[in-house]
Amino acid sequence: MKNNQYGVTVITTLAVILTMAFSATGTAQLKLNGAGATFPYVIYSKWFDVYHGKTGIEFNYQSIGSGGGVKQVIEGTVDFGATDGPMSDEQLAEAKKKRGTEVLHIPTVMGAVAVTYNLPEAGTDLRLTPDVLAGIFLGEITMWNDGKIAAVNPGKALPEEGIIVAHRSDGSGTTHIFSDYLAKVSRKWNDKVGRGKSLKWPVGLGGKGNEGVAGIIKQSEGSIGYVELAYAVQNKLPYVALKNRAGEYVLPTFEAVSAAAAGAIKDMPGDLRVSITDADGKGAYPISGFTWLLVYKSMKDQAKKKAMGDFLTWAMTDGQSYAKDLYYAPLPAEVVQLCNRKIDAITGK
Repeated sequence: MKNNQYGVTVITTLAVILTMAFSATGTAQLKLNGAGATFPYVIYSKWFDVYHGKTGIEFNYQSIGSGGGVKQVIEGTVDFGATDGPMSDEQLAEAKKKRGTEVLHIPTVMGAVAVTYNLPEAGTDLRLTPDVLAGIFLGEITMWNDGKIAAVNPGKALPEEGIIVAHRSDGSGTTHIFSDYLAKVSRKWNDKVGRGKSLKWPVGLGGKGNEGVAGIIKQSEGSIGYVELAYAVQNKLPYVALKNRAGEYVLPTFEAVSAAAAGAIKDMPGDLRVSITDADGKGAYPISGFTWLLVYKSMKDQAKKKAMGDFLTWAMTDGQSYAKDLYYAPLPAEVVQLCNRKIDAITGK
C-alpha cells in the first residue's frame, strides 16, 4: 500500500513537472511578428525584452519605418504594425477589405522630433524660428551665417559654412510628424512639399531610419536634420530650441511634449488619430507626436489575439514607467483610458 501510494505520488509529481515544462515551452514558442516605426524602437525594444522575461512571449519586431509597417499591416504579413503617422482613411479601408477586420490605432507613448545639428562653433544652444527652419529644408537658406539665423542667435559666432541638410530616405512616421509641422507653419512648404511619410525633398542627403539620419549628422560637420529625441541623446548631438506658437524658444523635453498634447486630449477623436504639432499653449514643444501600434481588431489565432491584448494592457500600465528613462513622454491618464476601451474591443471584454 505504501509502495502504491509512493508510486502514485511520484507519477503525479512527474506529471505536474511535465505539464509545467510543456506549458512553459508552449508559451516561449508563441511569437508575435511586427514591423514599422523607428521612432519608438528604443522603448519597444525594452518593452519586448522585459515582457518576454515575464511571460515567455517572443516579439520579432523589424524597425523598417512607418511606411513599411503600414504596408505590411495592409498585406497581413505581420501580427501588428507601428507608425508615427496615422493610416489614412483609404489605407484603413484597404486593410479592412483585404484582412476582413478593422485596424485599430493604439497610442503607446509620445515623443519629440528633435532638430539636431553638427556645428561646433554654434555650441549647444542654437535657436530657430519656424520660418527659418522651413527655409533651411526648402534650400532657401544655405549658409550658417545667413542673416535670418544670426537674427535669432544674437552674439553667436556663426561660421561662413554651407548647410548640409539630412532627412529620411525611407517611408517614415518621423518624417510625417516633421513635415506635418512644417506644413502648418510655412505656406510655401505646404504648397511645394506638403506632409507625408515619404516626400520629394528639395535638398539634402537621405538616411535610412532615425539611426541613418543621426549617422549623417554625426559624421558631417555643418549638417542639420531631424530625429526622434532618443537618437539625438544616444549620439550626443545637440538639438535646437524652437520658437513655439506662444513665442517661447522650447527644447524637446517630457514636459514640453506633454504640454503639446494637453490641448489635443480634449478633442481626441474616437479612432485616436490626432496631430499635436504646432500646438497652442505655454511650454509646448512644436514638433511633438503620438506613436501608435497598429493592431487587428480580430485575429484568427486566438492565442496571439490574447497575447496581443495582454501585452497592450501591460504597456498601458507597467510599460509606461520605462518612458522617461528612454526619452519618451508617458501617455496622459485620459489617453490610457481611451486606449483601454480599444484594447477591450480586441480581447472581447
